[in-house]
Amino acid sequence: MTYLFNNPTKFADELIEGYVAAHRNQLRLVEGGVIRSHKAKPGQVVLVIGGGSGHYPAFGGFVGQGLAHGAALGNVFAAPSAQQICNVAQAVDAGGGILFCYGNYAGDVLNFNQAQERLRAMGIEVRTVVITDDIASAPLTEKNKRRGIAGTLPVFKAAAVAADTEKSLDEVFRIATDANDRVRTLGVAFSGCTLPGANKPLFEVATGMMEVGMGIHGEPGLYRINAPTADGLAEMLVNKLLAEIPSAILNPDAARIGIILNGLGTVKYEELFVVYRQVDRLLFERGLTIVQPVVGELITSFDMAGLSLTLFWINDELEQTWIAAADTPAFYRSNIAYTNIGTLEASSHRNKRSLETGSTNSQSAAAIVFLALKVASKVIRDLCKIHDSI
Repeated sequence: MTYLFNNPTKFADELIEGYVAAHRNQLRLVEGGVIRSHKAKPGQVVLVIGGGSGHYPAFGGFVGQGLAHGAALGNVFAAPSAQQICNVAQAVDAGGGILFCYGNYAGDVLNFNQAQERLRAMGIEVRTVVITDDIASAPLTEKNKRRGIAGTLPVFKAAAVAADTEKSLDEVFRIATDANDRVRTLGVAFSGCTLPGANKPLFEVATGMMEVGMGIHGEPGLYRINAPTADGLAEMLVNKLLAEIPSAILNPDAARIGIILNGLGTVKYEELFVVYRQVDRLLFERGLTIVQPVVGELITSFDMAGLSLTLFWINDELEQTWIAAADTPAFYRSNIAYTNIGTLEASSHRNKRSLETGSTNSQSAAAIVFLALKVASKVIRDLCKIHDSI
């Protein structure tokens, strides 16, 4: 449950105010959301994302260098209004057009579309990419109905890098669309989440059970099963995601992928690493090349106990957007190039040391020391017995 709040109806406003206060060097507060503290280059495309509060780091946590230029932030689990979205978009507009990018939820689609119409009426060029990575929410034949969850990050990043390298709005739209077509996510939960002021969670899962494919706003999952071990969960997630490989991937067994293992709120980092250990092994066994995986919290659901796995099937162009540097309050990626990194096998080999047999004198000395320690140990035990009998 949520322990710290004042008036639940003001929770979103207060958390945003505190968030910006904690990151004044990177962010500015505007009516309806947050924007980068540094303006975009004149004439370039800008990326505006958004969604409901309660999912931090999404969405405000992804505003900053290398990621979004602004984020419209709604109330808890509620879409930002069209006016909020317009306010954020106008605050970051640099004259090169705006790309809206957000998860596929009815309220977000409605309000972002209204904002798009208003901005176009003002003479501002706007395009939209709606993210649809959640394989549990609709079949592949109806991919346009799927929700957007942790797979939002690779799409945001692809769009942002393209925008900041001064590509045209058409190119930014193309790259973000390609990223969305190549990302797949599946989530599980062991408990629901409780909103500020509420006295029970949005849904409940019996102890020892796990819900598969639930939504981040408390939407029901596909089914419930007995909770597996960490390795069992990794195997289930990997198998289900590998059952739906994007059509653009011609040789799946030699592909390159970005990975996100995302905690939904109360599954701790240590647990995530136990799961990732097996995810890494399984994908390596399939011949896949893993590119800069991310393990942590990227899109949460308050205190929900759960996680999701995302596979991002990259090509040369998208690999560059995925590995590009970023510096936001919630996501940091260095541009330092590491060299001379040994393989696991090479590292293990270097750490092995052969033991040499000591000289005759050293072996004799060791035998004397060993005998002395045995005698000292016996004396100590005898003294303890005498002390206990007094």
